[in-house]
Amino acid sequence: MKQKRLGLLFFILMLVFALVACSSNDDTTSNEGSNNDTETDDSTDTDDGEEEEATSDGEFAGGTLRIALDAQPPNLDWPTTPATSARDGARLVFETLVTTDEEYKAVPMLAENIDISEDGKTYTFKLREGVKFHNGKEMTSEDVVASMERWLEKSTITGTIFIDATWTATDDYTVVLELQEPSSLTLDTMASAKMGAAIMPKEIIDGAGDEFITDEYIGTGPYVFTEWRQDQYIHFTRYEDYQPVEEEPSGLSGKRIAHFDEIFYYVVPDSSTRLAGLQTGEYDLAYGLPYDVYDQVQNDPNIEAFLTPSSNAFLHFNKSGDIASNQSFRQAVNTALDVDEIMYAAHPNDDLFWVDCGYMDINIKNWASSAGCDENFNLKDPEKAKEYLEEAGYNGEEFKIMLTRDYANYYTAGIVIQEQLKNVGINAVVDVVDWPTFNDKMQSKLDEWDALVIGSSTVSTPPQLLYLSPTFGGGLEDEKVAEMMKALETSASIEEGQQIWDELQEYAVTEVVPVVNLGGVNSLFGLSNKLEGITAFTGLVLWNAKFTE
Repeated sequence: MKQKRLGLLFFILMLVFALVACSSNDDTTSNEGSNNDTETDDSTDTDDGEEEEATSDGEFAGGTLRIALDAQPPNLDWPTTPATSARDGARLVFETLVTTDEEYKAVPMLAENIDISEDGKTYTFKLREGVKFHNGKEMTSEDVVASMERWLEKSTITGTIFIDATWTATDDYTVVLELQEPSSLTLDTMASAKMGAAIMPKEIIDGAGDEFITDEYIGTGPYVFTEWRQDQYIHFTRYEDYQPVEEEPSGLSGKRIAHFDEIFYYVVPDSSTRLAGLQTGEYDLAYGLPYDVYDQVQNDPNIEAFLTPSSNAFLHFNKSGDIASNQSFRQAVNTALDVDEIMYAAHPNDDLFWVDCGYMDINIKNWASSAGCDENFNLKDPEKAKEYLEEAGYNGEEFKIMLTRDYANYYTAGIVIQEQLKNVGINAVVDVVDWPTFNDKMQSKLDEWDALVIGSSTVSTPPQLLYLSPTFGGGLEDEKVAEMMKALETSASIEEGQQIWDELQEYAVTEVVPVVNLGGVNSLFGLSNKLEGITAFTGLVLWNAKFTE
């Protein structure tokens, strides 16, 4: 399988937002409802080529998949974090009422069918019966209601669609959602892979209270969370009682088969170590390979380069700070930047990126827009930038850009941005921190940074864009944006919503400038040529994949 590029399939980094570091009093966290007898040395001795054995449905399974992860997730509490490192592991364990097919259409998953009232305010979900959580308990409507209420409380992607919405269980296998206003985006939002609406046992939710779930990761998915050794690995095992749907796989929907006996996500921050481990066979799959080894990976007969659209890269302004709160200053930065130079410096091959002003990923056909971009993007006009600085009353104050080397392309982009801003008289300085510190400062230490360079993982609808919300890192408090976003969320049709979105993006790009979008980024993964069936859709999809030998 030699896949060099996936078009519509997706994402995320990203981005990466509102992350809270996972912590524990012990070095190891484990799920009481799963097999936790495996120690590190013994568990990694499984031979990938071991004899396969048939599962109950006639499929074959076997082997241990070893993955080198570029950053440790903050946790696996999917509704609470947009981190892509958390998302990919969490969705092995958790499933949702609805999910997304390859055309980004919301389709049932744990729901068997969905009935929508004529006024668009009432959604009735008939649940699949007999679906069991990893602790052996059958999933019922009380678990779904508790899970969906927690998702509405914890997730930041829900926007205004679900304000004052209610979830009610009418019997053990029927759940009703009542909205205050209809929205054509309801199911798309519920199906999002970002901060997903994970269904978990009610007692787990009750036990967590207002806190993050840090050890009892119990879902209905094809793999069971088994063990987490901080800064070492996260271990999953096949769920022998998993009950897949029978539809053909499409995007994140359809039949899911857990072919691997075990999956280990090893935390390997150093990119050269990830690549070396892939080349020697220590790892079967490696995340976040540096872009400068792209040609090397392509030319290695034992491994394969795998590209998938993952995020939009951007410079995000702290609009609650002293400097970046000034709209004229933000315009100055936007006007000064040479985006082509920035993106080429960070991504040394045309396969790895595309330059684009639009806030929505160009692969999300319903929502990709160029509104406002022609006269306000990639201007590289130093003299005009200086005029904006004078208008802003800028007097040489430090403009602090926060970066992390844990994502080398965004770090490089930030260094180029710093130099370009210095050339127009902005006293740009960089604060380079590790990834956990980056996440912490991004949300809770707003007085320590003015801007940051990062990527936002691909989302399926505009209201999921965190940098247009007031809640994300020095967030956007703009009455007109809020009004238009609400109008979009309550639009009666996709066509009506598209018109509103064009107007909203044009206003944001030309008058607000909450971010300077740089373009889209493909993530570079490395795969062993002994793997087949790996796909990507808003991140890697590991179910239905297996070893060829």
